[in-house]
Amino acid sequence: MTTGSPDAFTDLGTLGVEEEFFVVDEDGLPTAGSDTLVYEADPPEILDGRIDHELFKFVVETQTRRLDGPDEVTPAVREVRDALLEYAAEHGYGISAAGLHPGARWREHEHAEKPRYRSQLERIQYPQHRNTTAGLHIHVGVDDADKAMWVANEIRWFLPVMLALSANSPFWNGRDTGLASARAKVFENLPNTGMPTAFDSYAEFDAFEETMVEHGSMEDRGEIWWDVRPHSAHGTVEIRAPDAQHDPAVVEALVEYAHALVVDLAERYADGGEGYGHRRELLDENKWRATRHGHDASFVARDGDGTVSLGDVVERECERLGVTGIRDVYERESGAAFQRRVHETEGASALYDAVRL
Repeated sequence: MTTGSPDAFTDLGTLGVEEEFFVVDEDGLPTAGSDTLVYEADPPEILDGRIDHELFKFVVETQTRRLDGPDEVTPAVREVRDALLEYAAEHGYGISAAGLHPGARWREHEHAEKPRYRSQLERIQYPQHRNTTAGLHIHVGVDDADKAMWVANEIRWFLPVMLALSANSPFWNGRDTGLASARAKVFENLPNTGMPTAFDSYAEFDAFEETMVEHGSMEDRGEIWWDVRPHSAHGTVEIRAPDAQHDPAVVEALVEYAHALVVDLAERYADGGEGYGHRRELLDENKWRATRHGHDASFVARDGDGTVSLGDVVERECERLGVTGIRDVYERESGAAFQRRVHETEGASALYDAVRL
């Protein structure tokens, strides 16, 4: 199926979590292992049909089963991770997690042979050839297509908040970039990425998908790689802004927050609430602030009146939505700060060790 259907949107509040990881050798450096783990060996039952590879042979993606709500997230995420670690170890590999592996140099690694990726490499060229990124994707079910589109529009202001909290990729191609999330910028070099514009309806979004496929801009709806999109096959709002995470507790906090945001916005839509309809340029500015500063970011406020710090947003959101996990994430050392500290005090080898699960 090249595009999805509005009929997919049937359930509100279901969840799915996709995590991308790096396959590493005994020194913690990326190594081609996805052929073995995805194609040549038999994964454990929990990973059967839920493990795939990405563009590079050292990146794999796992998926949880469909979850009925936030209470199921912690056991599901940890069971999948534990199974992946054990499965990789059986075949002589380790697993690491970050938005970018600090020791990965893209020119030295193999791309996957899958025809889909070979087509992307030919069509996109340089930006895709160096795309060593790993992200966290959160699916939250929505029970109506137009509602999902409205939620995706309105949740855009909160995506830089989630990126800032998750920022975990200061190093790329062996160098400190000066950014908290270099992954965000590396990935944005691809087409159909970054902060999307707002769509007036699901039908308008569907027509866009059809146009892009029809004119050869992408092969199917899966090549819309925006920071948020209505997933027209799963019937979800898919949030793609965060960096991949080493600590599952951070994943769980971000999923808790994403779920609360989507459900709250869905209820506002049902009540006839008006949206902000932010311009993409303002949201791009907020994303840049998150990309550059991580936990130290401040944002142009939703109403455009002044700026608000990440800490103030976190406190407001915890109180407004009744969540707690993102406060814990904000109050701890960020992934970016942790990586820089280890690198500065102990060196590169220690850092490769530190991002290994």
